Formats: sequence, C-alpha cells, structure tokens
Amino acid sequence: MRILEKTGRTVEEAVSQALAELKLKKDEVEIEILEEPNKGIFGLFGSKNARVRVTEKPDPIKAVKKFYEKVTAQMGVKSEILVREEEDFIKMTLIGNNLGILIGRRGETLDALQYLGNLVANKHNLVERKKIILDAEGYRKRREDTLVKLAARLAERVKRTGYRVVLEPMNPQERRIIHTALQNDKRVQTYSEGEEPFRKVVIALRK
Repeated sequence: MRILEKTGRTVEEAVSQALAELKLKKDEVEIEILEEPNKGIFGLFGSKNARVRVTEKPDPIKAVKKFYEKVTAQMGVKSEILVREEEDFIKMTLIGNNLGILIGRRGETLDALQYLGNLVANKHNLVERKKIILDAEGYRKRREDTLVKLAARLAERVKRTGYRVVLEPMNPQERRIIHTALQNDKRVQTYSEGEEPFRKVVIALRK
C-alpha cells in the first residue's frame, strides 16, 4: 500500500499530481485533505497551497497475484498469471512450461499454494471473501475428469458387490466433485467421514 502527500494550488490539482505519480485512478485511492488552500490577504500575503494525502486502496487480487509471482520466481519457474473473476470465486491460472513442480503429487503443492493465496486475499479483505482457485497447465480440469470417471467406476463396484467403498483422503473441492458426480444415481449414496485433512468420501448402496 502506497501513501503520498502532495500540494497544489487547489485540492483537485494536488490530487491529480498524486494520482499521476502513483499511476492510479481516483476510485483506487482514498483522499484525505490535510490543508485547504488559502489565497491570503488580497491574494498576495499569507497564501497557502492545498495539501492532500492520497492512500492506495488495498487490492486483494493484485496482492495475491504479486504473492504468486514472488513464489514462482523463488521456485525458479517462469509463468504468466491469468485472472478470471466469477460470481463466487476468482480463478488464477499459471501459464508456462514445466509447471509440474507447482502442481506436485496429486496436486498437493498446487493445493498448498491455493491455501496460501486465500490467506493473502483474506488478509487484504477480499470483497465478499471470494475463494481463490489456483490452476496450472489445466490440472484442475484433468483431475476433475479423472475423479468423475473414478466415481462412476467405484459406484458400479458398490452396486455389484453390495459393499461400500472408502476413497483416499481428499480436499473439500475434490470431495465435492465425487458427491456431485453421483448425486443423481438412485442406487448409491455418498457421504464424507473423518477429520480434515484426512476426510474421505464413502460410496455405499442407498438404504
């Protein structure tokens, strides 16, 4: 967050100078008038310029993007970050080559980075506290497709054997994919059991 004090013959002039130096728009800052201009006696003696303090408003999305840029640079990875804001979440996608190190085994590193990004966003009071979704090389979509196919295959096993199936621990986002994939299946039901971070999805016959 940057703060700048400027003087000018008028408040508007002082604010304009500050905005130009900060390279920001008026709706991106908070303006505090420290001193009103004074023309003095006969406009000659004791005249005083306006003085303002212009403070950059915290931008959570910029803060998260800057955080990811710093982390990826420290990891020796060159990537571009694309941001897409949706109604319920903000998706940030890392674009580049050899991003496997950012994804990790079964997305564990990507999930950790996503968690840290949400901490940064909340620290900067993200409007409506939208969730940050972090992706790299289309991993989230590939993982979703894999989980949907896995859910269908395991559901068929449950129907065939009558025994419930307990999946490996998953994060809330991945558990939701399993639940959604089977929510319209009239023969099986899904539920979660256990405590985070070892919470698991169970697929069982409907009673």
